[in-house]
Amino acid sequence: MGSKFHAFMFPWFAIGHMTAFLHLANKLAEKGHKITFLLPKKGLKQLEPLNLFPKSIVFHILTIPSVDGLPDGAETTSDIPITFGSFLASAMDRTRGQVEEAVRLGKPDLIFFDFAHWIPDIAREYGAKSVNFVTISAACVAISFVPGRSPDELTVPPPGYPSSKVLLHGQETSSLSFLSYPFGDGVTFYERIMTGLVNCDVISIRTCQEIEGKFCDFIEKEFQRKVLLTGPMLPEPDNSKPLEDQWHQWLNRFEPGSVVYCSLGSEIILEKEEFQEICLGMELTGLPFLVAVKPPKGASTIQEALPKGFEERVKERGVVWEDAAATDIGSSIDRLLCEPLRVRVNVGVSVE
Repeated sequence: MGSKFHAFMFPWFAIGHMTAFLHLANKLAEKGHKITFLLPKKGLKQLEPLNLFPKSIVFHILTIPSVDGLPDGAETTSDIPITFGSFLASAMDRTRGQVEEAVRLGKPDLIFFDFAHWIPDIAREYGAKSVNFVTISAACVAISFVPGRSPDELTVPPPGYPSSKVLLHGQETSSLSFLSYPFGDGVTFYERIMTGLVNCDVISIRTCQEIEGKFCDFIEKEFQRKVLLTGPMLPEPDNSKPLEDQWHQWLNRFEPGSVVYCSLGSEIILEKEEFQEICLGMELTGLPFLVAVKPPKGASTIQEALPKGFEERVKERGVVWEDAAATDIGSSIDRLLCEPLRVRVNVGVSVE
């Protein structure tokens, strides 16, 4: 491989994963590397505006095959309930022939992947190196995925685990029961992820040494693979358009570094009680806040689900806004978050 390389990118068919891969592609393209990005047609509309180097980053559209149980036309996790993920994983696996043909013709030096556990086999066959790009935290990988360990053992930290504080407790352990569920044809979620980590040439994690260094070192030792860190991979601020007046005026009410932002991702739909608990918790902070979330189950709008008297109590300092993925305010939220001096905390949970 010379000083410049050609990389393929093949992320899980979810906007959170595809976006993280594209942020990395932009950074690589900025340094002169060539990228071929494999994705479903429905993902193109969301990602194309985020491609900062269209001459270097080329999108390759995959045809998503039909799968029993997968709704007609579904191509990404945005098209299905979260419980249908296994059907989409089966569809992804059935694109293997298309991916292999693209690799054969494109002759990449590197192939970045996450959920497609069969990519290392294709990479080896065609002389490429496979890079497992992890978009979750290193701590999550370190406690959940260790060679020779089963998901039934998560209540006890693995030998050599580097923290006595970052642990799973009670309900947190129970919430990871999905690791043992089928995720695609003939494979569990745990087996899918573990196979990719064990068989890849390099593990890359979207984190930094200063925050998660000890967990990254642990992963490197356990998997006997080089672990490369990308940093948080935050997008560059979009200064091409001014922030809408409503957000500009709202932010200017508060001191820089004082606004709490909370987002649960575009696919989380809470129970009404959970939604109200988050709202009341934000109220109790006493700080100005912005919550971006979808209406909870059983509600058609955010307003009808808010706790009694909530809007009146927080009207000067708090906003609960329907999630950008469900409305046309995506660009507004993105630009608002690029006002870094005003955002005190960015709390996010995403399973996309």
